[in-house]
Amino acid sequence: MAKSTQPEAVSSVLKVFHILQALGEQKEIGVSELSQRLMMSKATTYRFLQTMKGLGYVSQQGEADKYSLTIKLFELGSLSLEYLDLVSIADKEMRVVAEQTNEALHLGIMDEGSIVYVHKIDSGYNLRMYSRIGRRNPLYCTAIGKVLLSGKNEVDVRKILEPIEFIKHTDKTIESTDQLLAELEQVKEQGFAEDNEEQEIGIRCIAVPVYDRLGQIIASASISFPTIRFDETQKQSYVAQLKAVGKQVSAQLGFYDYPA
Repeated sequence: MAKSTQPEAVSSVLKVFHILQALGEQKEIGVSELSQRLMMSKATTYRFLQTMKGLGYVSQQGEADKYSLTIKLFELGSLSLEYLDLVSIADKEMRVVAEQTNEALHLGIMDEGSIVYVHKIDSGYNLRMYSRIGRRNPLYCTAIGKVLLSGKNEVDVRKILEPIEFIKHTDKTIESTDQLLAELEQVKEQGFAEDNEEQEIGIRCIAVPVYDRLGQIIASASISFPTIRFDETQKQSYVAQLKAVGKQVSAQLGFYDYPA
């Protein structure tokens, strides 16, 4: 391998990917053979392999000098493909509801204790909520966040929320994990969550889950309204429309037992 003129950190990343590629092309390979193939020193190759083994991406056959890839790399790639598919699949279904309601729809996922919008369709009205793809919002006071947390058990919810400060955005904002856990039980039972002016005065949201092929909630689709346009008598209709989106997207991801 030619000596890299790039910074050491970048050079290390390149070495890792060269090792992964070599392991992908050959089921099992020893340190000596791998180091010769990549023109790296045996000590350097061994050090990288041991680090990758500790992270779970490479396995060692007992005490033998043979290494191979684990399924963890496949799982990581599958997640990436799943999210790429998720947005394109959801867009079609979300646009149906957007055309029917003329309101804003969002698709969100959980990342590091927040929700992140990965897709949106703007409202057709002049009066609309501000949002953008990539924007983060709290889990505890958003309908999408509540849906995403509803797929976790109590221990995991507490762990996720432990470092998070419950900021009182409005008089209606949930103030504690215990209070949120009580509401999450209702979310699980009814199959949707609401944000009733909890994050911003004048904005209401309804959200439903999207499941992956294993039945895990990986995303949430929502519809948002200024309160002056929200009609309480139409709420169940909005919920039904959103659940149709969740059901269709989940089915295309391989999950067919969407809750009624």
